[in-house]
Amino acid sequence: MTLATLLKKPGAFLPLLMSGAALALVVGFLAIYGVVRQEDEGATARVFQLLLVAQLPIIGMFAVTWLPRAPRQALMVLGLQLAAAVAALAPIVVLEA
Repeated sequence: MTLATLLKKPGAFLPLLMSGAALALVVGFLAIYGVVRQEDEGATARVFQLLLVAQLPIIGMFAVTWLPRAPRQALMVLGLQLAAAVAALAPIVVLEA
C-alpha cells in the first residue's frame, strides 16, 4: 500500500483536516481581534480544544488498524498527523509565553 492510498482513508485525513481547521481558527481569531487577554476562554477556544481532542480516538483507531497492516506508511501518516497538531498548537504556545 502506498502513502497516497493510505492518506485517502478517513482515519488518515480527518485528523489532518481537523488540525488545519484548528490552525485556521486561531489565525482567523488573531487576524480579527489580535492578541487579547480574556477572563473567559470563549467559544473560539472551546471549538479549538474540541477539534484537537476529537482527533485522539480517530488517530487511535487509525494506528490500531493500519500499523499492523502497513507499518511504514502508517508511521509516516502518524508523523504527519503529529506535525499538523503541533502546527495548530504552536501559535497558542508562542502567544502564552
